[in-house]
Amino acid sequence: MASPPTAPAPGPAPPHPPRLPTAIWVLGFVSLLMDISSEMIHSLLPLFLVGSLGASALVVGLIEGLAEATALIVKVFSGALSDYLGRRKGLALFGYALGALTKPLFALAPGMAWVLTARLLDRIGKGVRGAPRDALVADLAPPALRGAAFGLRQALDTVGAFLGPLLAVGLMLLWANDFRAVFWVAVIPGLLAVALLLFGIREPTRQAGAPRVNPIRRERLRQLGSGYWWVVALGAVFTLARFSEAFLVLKAEQSGIALALVPLVMVAMNLVYAASAYPFGRLSDRVSHRGLLAAGLLVLMAADLVLATASHWLGVLAGVVLWGVHMGMTQGLLAAMVAGEAPADLRGTAFGFFNLVSGVALLLASALAGLLWDRLGPGATFHAGAAFCVVALGLVGWRGAAACK
Repeated sequence: MASPPTAPAPGPAPPHPPRLPTAIWVLGFVSLLMDISSEMIHSLLPLFLVGSLGASALVVGLIEGLAEATALIVKVFSGALSDYLGRRKGLALFGYALGALTKPLFALAPGMAWVLTARLLDRIGKGVRGAPRDALVADLAPPALRGAAFGLRQALDTVGAFLGPLLAVGLMLLWANDFRAVFWVAVIPGLLAVALLLFGIREPTRQAGAPRVNPIRRERLRQLGSGYWWVVALGAVFTLARFSEAFLVLKAEQSGIALALVPLVMVAMNLVYAASAYPFGRLSDRVSHRGLLAAGLLVLMAADLVLATASHWLGVLAGVVLWGVHMGMTQGLLAAMVAGEAPADLRGTAFGFFNLVSGVALLLASALAGLLWDRLGPGATFHAGAAFCVVALGLVGWRGAAACK
């Protein structure tokens, strides 16, 4: 009598899909808290400068451009230093602490010189922490989830960027437009961010015996290939097309929104940004980067054209929502592209140079935006942004054609 067939031996269990490490979430919440602190101030700062200190739109543009450019230029040195030391956390911690401790200067500022000093110091802190933190994200994330990791960190960062203005609106209504009182409250989440980073992150250890080499020597920089420098050039043109969000605040004020409610514009933009950054980050791990970049540029162009012609607050809101979608589509993607093109031991330097070039572009873009605003009106500022979108689209198309040859 034949024996019954034996059941096949069970095969190995399918491997679990990789998951984002807990440290990526912690870094995201650190960014969230610091952005609450920063955006409580930055969402009100253009109104404070123009309404309380008598600054012009050109001065606002120059202050914003200098501040952001300072942050991005400092990233070169902090990123290179983190590569040289093989350690990221200490520099990131110093940068977050400097950002938190400069917040009281905004509340104490008697004039524009103090505001400029506080803004520059705050952005130096951002510059010190930015490249080491981004390199740390790339170090901690599995390569197959790098786009998702940057998208998640950016999404949580942006949650803070809309909670900050929302808190600012509530406190402005509660305290009868007392700018300085709101600025004092902003100190608290900044200090919480520093504490979370200090106690919540353990970075990967440096390989034992690995020599320390200056990462900005010529022979080392040659290891950053043509693909990386294309991403740098593209990021600069993106920045020219997307000047400081301070001009979204000024546009909202012109549309007739009550002063205390103007920061809700930044809430709307950052809410859309936060909701879209992680899904688009995951998408970027699966689709053509050039195609997603081109789509993001088309969305930014639409935002600029809507804002150039809008006179009612609903039109301004539509343009701001499109602006937020563009940010969600492109910002984490560009960071993932930098990480993908750079050797692991040069990631800090790669992020630093990427942000140096973008910083110079941001200074030019914000100054030009302010000059056009003062001389020709808001429409000219946003039309110029749309024109730079066309240039960036041409660069993406040229790269795609060259890759097909």
